[in-house]
Amino acid sequence: MTEARKAILGQIRRALGRGPLAAADAAVLDARRPTHTRIAFDDDLLARFVSRFESRSGTVVRIGSLLEVPAAVDAYRQQHGLPARAAIARPLAGLSWPADFVHHPGPAGKDEVLSVTACLAGIAEMGSLLLASGPDSPTTLNFVPDHHLIVLHATQIVRHFEDAWAILRACPGGMPRATNIVSGPSRTGDVELTLQLGAHGPRSVHVILVH
Repeated sequence: MTEARKAILGQIRRALGRGPLAAADAAVLDARRPTHTRIAFDDDLLARFVSRFESRSGTVVRIGSLLEVPAAVDAYRQQHGLPARAAIARPLAGLSWPADFVHHPGPAGKDEVLSVTACLAGIAEMGSLLLASGPDSPTTLNFVPDHHLIVLHATQIVRHFEDAWAILRACPGGMPRATNIVSGPSRTGDVELTLQLGAHGPRSVHVILVH
């Protein structure tokens, strides 16, 4: 919980003449949290995630370790004829990038064409990715460049959306200021019912799946 939220809730408790909620009472309230009907499926989580994600024009490449991420990014860049530069989320900036590859860990400017980020989770239910904002991964990395590459560890894939919410609530710094669920490239069919990619974000979303 952020300090601002603690202060606001503290003011409300004082106005009501109440002290902090006892742990036992908090547990009772948590137990009353409603459960939702969840889609039942027996698929392998990894296979389902990949299948669902690729069904919406997303692409996936598999690698064996995090150390292979720079080579996977460079291969993608060359395949699409992109310049040797990118905005890279800070947790990935310390990897061994090619000597001629220009990168920075800050927000993505309007001229940036490629970004590389981590994510909080992959959701097998719909083949979606849970992204969180923060100083280490500004939201601009997710939406400004035409090409968004996302590093996902196989161990981060969960079954349902509710499983991803639990990961979000457990973030060490508290709930992030913004979260996004991405299921592939941005698209619209508003113009003459013709599907257009990149309408409100990246034209290409590429997952680098680390086994």
